Amino acid sequence: MDWSNSTLINGDVGAYVANLKNESGPEIQVHGSGRLIQTLLKNDLVDEFHLMIFPIALGSGKRLFAEGTVPAAFTGVDVKTSNTGVIIATYQRAGAVKYGSFAPEESAAAEVRGR
Repeated sequence: MDWSNSTLINGDVGAYVANLKNESGPEIQVHGSGRLIQTLLKNDLVDEFHLMIFPIALGSGKRLFAEGTVPAAFTGVDVKTSNTGVIIATYQRAGAVKYGSFAPEESAAAEVRGR
């Protein structure tokens, strides 16, 4: 198989990708590699996710955010639904993880005002 315009990364993948991100050029994309994503998350190298959620339950398979995933905060910036029900969600890196309620902030503020 011909892998033109491809480079085999030997050694420290996190350091290699960090250096690559500092160079000028097109954006770096990863398609379908849960193991590589774990390495990139561990090294805080993921700026944005485009997740496609399909309306099907298979009961098994590989988890994108499996055991050992380093906590990272993301914020939703776009959501679209295809005519077949596939949800395409875009998330961007949002700094440190903040723990709390899943309720919208507006609802919590309105509840406090109503007391």
